[in-house]
Formats: sequence, C-alpha cells, structure tokens
Amino acid sequence: MGVNQHRHAAPASVGVGILSVSTTRTIENDESGQWIARRAKKEGHDVRFHQVVTDDITAIREAALKAIRNHGLQALLITGGTGITPTDVTIEAIKPLFSKEMTAFGAIFAQLSYEEIDSAAILSRAAAGVVGGTVVFCMPGSKKACQLACKALIFPELGHVVAHIK
Repeated sequence: MGVNQHRHAAPASVGVGILSVSTTRTIENDESGQWIARRAKKEGHDVRFHQVVTDDITAIREAALKAIRNHGLQALLITGGTGITPTDVTIEAIKPLFSKEMTAFGAIFAQLSYEEIDSAAILSRAAAGVVGGTVVFCMPGSKKACQLACKALIFPELGHVVAHIK
C-alpha cells in the first residue's frame, strides 16, 4: 500500500493530549499549549488533556505517563523544555520511554527551523517516538515553533502515524 492509500485509510480524528513544560507558565497564560489545542480541534481531533508541568525529569515523565494511561491518548504533544539550558530536561525525561524513535521528526523540524531562524535552530532539540500505543512529539515552547511543528509535520501526518502504531 502506498503512502496516499495509508493516509486515506488513517483515522481523521485522534485523541490528543497537550503537556506544556514550564516553570513560569500556567494553563491560563500557556499560549503555545492553547494554540495547539485550538488547532487540534480545528483539525478535527479530540483534545482530551491539557496540563502545565514544571521543568523536572520526574514530574514530566510522570505527567506524560499518567496522561497516556488515564486519558486514552493516541497522541501526546509536549511543548517546552527542549533547549540546552540546564533546566531544559524534556528530552531527557521522555526519550528513554520511546519503544520506537521517529528520528526524522527532529531532523526535519531542525531544517524547517533553520529556514526561519537561521543558525539559532541548533539550540533546539525536537524529538518524537512511540510510548506504548501513543505517539509522543516533543517540540520547543515558543508559539512560532509549535505552529511550525504542528502545521508542517504533526497534523498532516497524525492520523497516518497513529494508524501505523495500532
């Protein structure tokens, strides 16, 4: 079956969760997470979870696993904590949970970021993989980065990815 046939057979709507990693944001001022939720709904997905968690490996890992377990998520979109400062630990928290890593996500996101922000793109680490039966995307916390990742990569392929991991 070709890629177009796979996309056609993929679910149009999936259960999505959003986890924003930040020491300063709250649900009320989480512009990136709120944008992702609005966009996911616009794309026809079922947003089942949205939470802000602090930049702490244990807190991030526990929140992600609890969200997946308790909300029946097919996709978890994590925003924030992907830079290189000492407090940026999202990748360290989530990557060990991957049973399969989608290495092309980070590479393609870096290329798209480079086209927008030039060499500053090297400061960001994006990652994606499968945790249990859920696809997890980790992207930077800026609204522009979330918009780029979601519009160019995540939402165009989300149903297709979910169909493959079932």
